[in-house]
Amino acid sequence: MSDSRYQVDVSVVTRYLPDQSQPEHDRFAFAYTITVQNNGEVAAKLLSRHWVITDGDGHVEHVRGEGVVGQQPSIDVGKSHVYTSGTVMTTKVGTMQGTYQMLADDGKHFDAIIEPFRLAVPGALH
Repeated sequence: MSDSRYQVDVSVVTRYLPDQSQPEHDRFAFAYTITVQNNGEVAAKLLSRHWVITDGDGHVEHVRGEGVVGQQPSIDVGKSHVYTSGTVMTTKVGTMQGTYQMLADDGKHFDAIIEPFRLAVPGALH
């Protein structure tokens, strides 16, 4: 059961980057803008991330690292942190999902879940 004191919600907006893609070489670039919203009762710091990236052929890649885009933001209650990053895939369609490892100001470690989201070249899905 989740504890409402540690409620961090994640929303995602994606876009295809045709100018950075080379479809003839199976290179499809995508950007994603993430909003990390602290809806809990305790401020928390985003320490690290774990992404699970699955391409259209079912190939899975795990990406782990500190913070997000070089930052480990502290997010006050009721506030959010927004950033944009990107990935390159070898297929026109794929998914990403994962977790952010968080540290609340009261010393509690917890994960913020990043629900699966789709990356797709426009027109690739019917």
